[in-house]
Amino acid sequence: MLMKGVTLRGLEVFEALAGSGSVAQASEMTGLSQPAVSQQLRNLERALGVDLVDHGKRPMRLTPAGRGFLQRTEAVLSELRLAQSELTVMDLTHLSTLSIGLIDDFDNDLTPRLVTILADSLTKCRFKLITAASHEISQAMQERKLHIAVAASPGEVHDGIVEYPLVRDPFILVAPRDAVTDSTDIMGCLEGWPFLRYDREQLIGRLIEAHLARQKMSFEERFEVGSHLALMAMVARRIGWAVTTPLGYMRAARFHDEISAYPLPFSGFSRTISLFAAADWADRVPRDVAQTIRRLVQSQMIDPAVGRLPWLSGQLRVIEP
Repeated sequence: MLMKGVTLRGLEVFEALAGSGSVAQASEMTGLSQPAVSQQLRNLERALGVDLVDHGKRPMRLTPAGRGFLQRTEAVLSELRLAQSELTVMDLTHLSTLSIGLIDDFDNDLTPRLVTILADSLTKCRFKLITAASHEISQAMQERKLHIAVAASPGEVHDGIVEYPLVRDPFILVAPRDAVTDSTDIMGCLEGWPFLRYDREQLIGRLIEAHLARQKMSFEERFEVGSHLALMAMVARRIGWAVTTPLGYMRAARFHDEISAYPLPFSGFSRTISLFAAADWADRVPRDVAQTIRRLVQSQMIDPAVGRLPWLSGQLRVIEP
């Protein structure tokens, strides 16, 4: 039994405060007022009998006891969020075949969990899953090689295909650690550093290039890379900087100690990750799968991303139906 005063809400507030160091940002992340955030933290510390944060410093910093408790808190909340996402009931037992394609941004965190959930529901079904870049997934969907596809939206939907928006994924800037010494003049700090481009055949590359053209921004043509992880590795090796998205940044966790992420220092833009399904499919199946993916993205990708980069709160978000 939990000791009196230790509540789920208190743990969520503590996690938000630990990630942001700010009562104001924790308030925005949890949807509570700032006084309520402070009260939740006081209640939790009183119940545990220790200070979890150093209240005399701004931004707030964890005490040694707080750092140890945070590891346990994150593990507990992660398991609870996963349990919640798996409560979505998908009755797919009537399907005889299902082919699904998933954007490769989901490979690390979401795809393994989704596959196990689908496998539990597809008891009498021939099941096929592929992961690839968005443009390849979209092409396979147009050629009717897939029943359901999850990919970045190209902004146009073809006849016979229904789109279910899932996630707003804003573009961000990533640079080598310590390359930006003045966060108010990011582009000035990066002057002289090469711009690392995504392959223009990829949808993400086309989206970025189109936006830069709208902003009348041009950079030397030196590097164009088709592998996302290779691009992030080049940033980590201090070869240059790049524009990516939070989902892409989180996928490159192995490089987080060598790269820094920032809001775009010019006009912002975002991409939409959507589920696409053939229009002749029963509406309930794609809607059920879409809702399951929304919950998994929230628990597996958005919550950890906002915890690491609190300024993403409200920008990186699930699109509810």
